[in-house]
Order: sequence, then C-alpha cells, then structure tokens
Amino acid sequence: MTEEYTKHEYDVIVIGAGGAGLRAAIEAARSGAKTAIITKSLLGKAHTVMAEGGCAAALQNADPRDGWKVHFHDTMKGSKWLADWKMAEFHAKEAPDRVRELEQWGAVFDRTPENRINQRNFGGHTFPRLAHVGDATGLELIRTLQERGIHEGIDIFMEYTVRHLLKEGDRVTGCVAYTRVDGDFHAFSGKSVILATGGITRCWSVCSGSWEYTGDGHALALWAGAELRDMEFVQFHPTGMVWPPSVRGILVTEGVRGEGGQLTNSENERFMFDYVPERFAGDHADTIEESEQWVNEVVSGKLATVRRPPELLTRDVVAKAINSEVKAGRGSPHGGVFLDISYRGEEAILKKLPSMHHQFKELAGVDITKEPMEVGPTAHYVMGGVRVNAETQESNVPGLYACGEVASGLHGANRLGGNSLSDLITFGKRAGEFASKRAEDLAQPNIDDAQVQTAIKVMIAPLQREKGENPGRIYDEMRDMMQAKVGIIRTKAEMQEAIEDLKAFDERQEACFPGASRKYNSGWHQALDLKNMVDVSIAATLAALTREESRGGHTREDFPGELEQWGKILNIIYMEDGEIKVRQEPLEEMRSDLKDVIDEVKAMIAERASEQAGGGQ
Repeated sequence: MTEEYTKHEYDVIVIGAGGAGLRAAIEAARSGAKTAIITKSLLGKAHTVMAEGGCAAALQNADPRDGWKVHFHDTMKGSKWLADWKMAEFHAKEAPDRVRELEQWGAVFDRTPENRINQRNFGGHTFPRLAHVGDATGLELIRTLQERGIHEGIDIFMEYTVRHLLKEGDRVTGCVAYTRVDGDFHAFSGKSVILATGGITRCWSVCSGSWEYTGDGHALALWAGAELRDMEFVQFHPTGMVWPPSVRGILVTEGVRGEGGQLTNSENERFMFDYVPERFAGDHADTIEESEQWVNEVVSGKLATVRRPPELLTRDVVAKAINSEVKAGRGSPHGGVFLDISYRGEEAILKKLPSMHHQFKELAGVDITKEPMEVGPTAHYVMGGVRVNAETQESNVPGLYACGEVASGLHGANRLGGNSLSDLITFGKRAGEFASKRAEDLAQPNIDDAQVQTAIKVMIAPLQREKGENPGRIYDEMRDMMQAKVGIIRTKAEMQEAIEDLKAFDERQEACFPGASRKYNSGWHQALDLKNMVDVSIAATLAALTREESRGGHTREDFPGELEQWGKILNIIYMEDGEIKVRQEPLEEMRSDLKDVIDEVKAMIAERASEQAGGGQ
C-alpha cells in the first residue's frame, strides 16, 4: 500500500534554522535561488541562542594588537593543531566582515566608550575578541538573522523532521520529511541540500542541548554516503548547572569567567592554579594577586597587561580540572564546584550578566550577586561532523553541503569559546553561496516515488508493531550508558562495552512500540530519533576507541597525554554495506606562508609574556 505525500520543489533546501541555517538560506536567497528552510522545531528555538558569551572576530576594537593572524594561531593552537587550516584561515579573515554585516542588519552589540563594538576576553584567545550583547549574544544573532531572512522571501517549514535524503546516483536530490503535529509526509526536490542541524549532545545524559540535538544531520549524512571526521572530540563545557536535577546540564556561559568569575572547591581554594599545563604557563597568572590585577584592569576598561586568570584556560583543561576536583572529594554539595562572581557587585553583574542572574534566580533559587553558583561539566558541542570542502562546504556527496556544528574541520580536537558563532555566520554564508551557484546550472530533479515510499515505510514501522518496549526507556538508558562509558574520561574496556551495548540498543529500538497514532505522538518521534542516536553514538565511540592518546575533547585514562604521531592523523567515519567503519588519514600539511604566520604570532606572544614577567617583578 502506498502512502500519500505532498511534493515541493526548491533550488536550495536548508535543513535547520539556527544561525548557520539562517545565514545559509539568506545567502542562497540573495543569490536568486528559490530557498526553503525545514526545521524540526520552531523558528527561534535554535541552540545558537545558548551561545551567550559572544562571537569571536578580530575586530581590533578592544586591542589593536589583534588581527586575523592571531585569531588563526589561537584557533589552530586551541584545536591541538588538528583543525583544517584552510577553514581556520577563511574563518579568521572573514569573521570580522560577517560581524560588521550583522551590525548593519540591526544587531545591537555592546559598545566601547568610542561607540565601537565591545569585545570581551574568553578562554584560549590571546586578546579580547568576543563581540557580545551582555550574555545573550546568540539570541541577538538569531533575532537579527530571522528578521533579515523574512525579507528574503524564504519559505519556512516548521516542526518538520527530515528522515531521509533522496539521491539520484551519487548526488543528493532532495529529502523526505514528516510533520511532527499531524504525521503527514512531504517530499522535497532540491538541486542542493544544506545540512545545518547542529550537534549530537543529546546522546549524553548530562548535556546543555535540548530535545532536538539527536544527531539528525550527522546520521542523514552518514546514511547518504558522506564521511564524518573528528567524531571522538566532544566538548564538555566546564560550566553547566548541576542543581536542581531538573536543570542539570543547562549552560552557564563562559562570559561569567570572562568577567572575572572564580572557580573554587569545597575547601575554598582557587584550584585552577594547580592545573595550568606547561604549554599555557606563559599565558596565565601564577598567583591570585596577578589574577586580581588582571580583573582590576579589565573592570577599569584598560588593556590587560598582565596574564589572564587560569579560569580562562581552554575548555578541555578547565572541564578536566573540575572533574578531578570532584573525584578527589573536593566538590560542591551536588557534585560540581563553585563559580563566584559576586565580588564584582550587583550593578556590574546585572549589567554584564543579566541572563545568568535571571537563570539562577528562577531555576535554582540562587542570587549570583550574593552567593556562588554550583557548576560542573556538561556535554555541549561536538567538534566532529560532516567532512566538507573548506571553500564550498560541500561534502564528498555531490549536492550535499553542511555548515555550523554538523560540519567539521574548523575546531579540530577542541573548539575555542566564541568561535561557534563566527563559524555559523562565516561558513553559513559560504554554504549558501556555493549551494546556490551549483543550483544555477541544474534541472529540477524528479522526486523518485519508490525512494519516498521506502522512506515512509521505515518511518511508520514503529507504529505498526502491536507491542514493544517504551522508546523513552531505551532513550534514557542509552544516554546514561554513554555518559558512564564514553564521557569526559574514557578507557578501552568501557568503550568496547559501549559498542556492544549500542548494538543491543539498536536491536531494542527496532522492536520498540510508541503507540499507533501519527498525531501528536512524541513517543513516535523519540522512536525515530533512537536510530540517529545509536548510529551517531557508535561513530563517536568507534573514533574514540581508535585514537589511543588524549587530546582536546578526547581524554583516555589508559593513554594519558598527547602523542606526536596522532597529531598528524584524522579518524574518518564512513558507512559501508550498512556497517559504520573507521579509517585513518594523514592530516594535510599546512601551507608554508601560514606556518610563517604561526611562527610570527608565537614570537609576538613570547615577547609579550616576557614584557609581562618584567612588569610584574
């Protein structure tokens, strides 16, 4: 029996309506392409909103010594030298123009006394570089892009979930989706398809992502024949809420530490001084006095001439340090540590961190102007994703593009805070530009009814079983397993167990029963999400099992420390005959002029550190 479905035709189809998807759609529409956005949730409900701290771009407003070369160096260093250097170059050079473009489109950034866009400090950045709107930068970015997108004539399909990419030979020609409210089916013909679906962090039980973050785009790409890279690198943001249980994992912006927030343990010690890696020693304060001097300079509006507090080390270092303190029995009452900004005073906090004040007051009954927050690591961002061409954002599957968190390359083993927002607008623009260029010369693809009917058959399969396990139980148990066995600290034995567990979860999801109705059935949506989550979790675990070292967002207890040979190798995940596999590829050697840029910036930073050391004596 065939199912009815509605047909649509577009030049460019964008799956996802966060910052990357909106920016891609705007660029495609501006280029003259008939453009659609398909979003699993409602417009405005994007994880871009969670990027509270700011958007990293070398505008040179806060410090004239900054520039694209320093930003490029910081991104490569933060990535543990695994980033795609071509993407890092495009990003560092183009991000300032993308931020100024947002300003022209109506984004209201915080200002300097000279009325330029203000920039704040963030972990891993040599200079204050994050353009911000208090602690609601992502919200302002989404607001601006949505308003701009409305005027470009983009068609938007809200609460549609894409479950299948249509193909003709090797190339992608559209997608199949269902409506989450009524369960109706829709087939979209597209000359180019852009994935902008965000991340995978819902695969872990303590995460900052909401229900949408189930790895849809990663799975769609893998099923369509695209390659993924860097899937072992999952960023556990150092500071998520830990109490009460209902809000566990919700993000606490790095902006709190950027404004001088101090991390302490149950013994009231600022423990981060004990965790500064040797490679960062020249950049960060050795003493509380030096750290306090840095805060005083920043608060007074001066350029900080002393080294930054150790709380502003890269996210992987801070997350592991917090994890170590909790394991050593020096954690806060609810299994985290304390983050205190109260010494800055009520006026400064309400001006600089209004969202954080509201969040803790409403959700935890804590007034951050008077008492410390309890925070701990939360699965926040995946550095891995669809492998794309640095210039065009096209995957190895013709016609399939990816941008934002679902794409990989820019962040390598570890993403710097603030680079996510500038990633979205820089590569969202590029994806839209090149996807629309490709569409110019192509005829409208036909919708293959046989493929659509096969996709629909897979979608309705859970509804046609007469009995089975509740998908919600499988969902919860799988997330708990990933948290326990493929979390912030990993071992070979636990990950091998995880692979076997995931095979069992795969069998369970194929037999679950969410009820028979297609209307308003959240259990059905969850039953379908389970397949994404199983495959994406296998991809992440397989890559993590293969990389026998610790680097960035990947920490092996049985292989502590970085190994030189692994600093030149990428793990590539692909699907063959329905099986997810991994292979290694050598990292492409950096262009010689960019090697010179790295050396130039290193020399500048060393000279600056020497001056700071002399000034402190």
